[in-house]
Amino acid sequence: MAQHISRKELKKDEVRETLVHGADIVFSHQQLTLYIVILAIVVALGVFGWRTYAERQTVKAAAGYGDAMRVFQARIRTPLEPQVPGEITYVDEKNKYTDAAQKFEDVANKYPRTHPGQLAKYYAALSEEHLGKNEEAKKLLQSVADGSEEDFAAMARFELAQLYDRTGQGDQAVKLYQQLIAKPGLLVPKAVVMLALAEHYGANNPAEAGKIYAQIKSEYPDTPIAEQADQDLALLPGKI
Repeated sequence: MAQHISRKELKKDEVRETLVHGADIVFSHQQLTLYIVILAIVVALGVFGWRTYAERQTVKAAAGYGDAMRVFQARIRTPLEPQVPGEITYVDEKNKYTDAAQKFEDVANKYPRTHPGQLAKYYAALSEEHLGKNEEAKKLLQSVADGSEEDFAAMARFELAQLYDRTGQGDQAVKLYQQLIAKPGLLVPKAVVMLALAEHYGANNPAEAGKIYAQIKSEYPDTPIAEQADQDLALLPGKI
C-alpha cells in the first residue's frame, strides 16, 4: 500500500525545493558577480599596465629623440677650432647628418607608436635630405604621412610636397599642397601651404601664382604672411 503523504509534508517539500532553487540562483549570481569583478580587475590591471608601459616607452623615446636632435643641431667647426667640453660638434656636415639619420631611425624603429618615435622618423627624412638621399627621404616621409597622427602626417606631407617640387615632380607636389589646403593642420596652417603653392607656380604660371597671393592677402590681411605674399607678388614675372 502506497505510503500516504500528507498535504503538510507536500508543502514542506515545495518550500524546501523553492529554497534550494533560490539558493542555486543566488549562488549562480554570486559566481557571475565574482567573475565580473575578477574580469574588471584584470582589465583595470591590463589598462594600468599598458599605460605604465606606454609612458615608459615614451620616456625612453623622448630621451633617444633628444640625443638625436643634439646631433642634428650640432655645430660645424673648422678642423683647427677647439671643441668646447661637452659640446657635440662636427668638422664634416656629411658625418653629422649620417649620425643623426641613424640615431633618429633607431628611435623610430624602437618606439614607432610614441610621439617622439613618429617625430624621429620625420627628422630622419630631413637628415637624408641633407645627405642628398632624396628617395630614402621620400619613403620615410610617406611612411610618416601614412602611419602617424594627423598633425605629424600633415608635416610629412608638406615636406614631401616641397621635396617633390625640388626634384621635378611638380604634379605630385601640387596634389599634396591642394590636399593640405583642403584639410590644414595645426602644425601646417593653410596660409603657409598656399604660400608654398604660389611659389610653385611663380616661375611657370605667374597668373595662377598671382591669384593665390591675392587670396592670401584677402584672407589673412595685416599678417606677416600677407606681407610676404605682397612681396612675392611684386617679384612675379611681368610685375614692376
